[in-house]
Amino acid sequence: QVLLVESGGGLVQAGGSLRLSCAASGSIFSINAMGWYRQAPGKQRELVATITKGGSTNYVDSVKGRFTISRDNAKNSVYLQMNSLEPEDTAVYYCNAAARALGRIFYEDYWGQGTQVTVSS
Repeated sequence: QVLLVESGGGLVQAGGSLRLSCAASGSIFSINAMGWYRQAPGKQRELVATITKGGSTNYVDSVKGRFTISRDNAKNSVYLQMNSLEPEDTAVYYCNAAARALGRIFYEDYWGQGTQVTVSS
């Protein structure tokens, strides 16, 4: 199995910054794409940003120019630098990884437990 653990959430004022981290551990054979999703109260979970193993990135329009996703393949980790935060960014942020565990044939989606980000106006 693959375990994802997030850290770095918290309370910040509008215009501030936070950096989320997510580390994968366990019986990992390989990790392909990694990403961050978020879910605000009463809303569906939405993609925020993804990054491939080679470093290609993709962002939802609402965070382009403010958020930056990065990863460290040697540490099986992914990061999300969030700048110019807005109250609309308030949500639980989830780490996601398409990973192949040892002894498994296929890649599967794994999720972290989520970390709360609250942006006050």
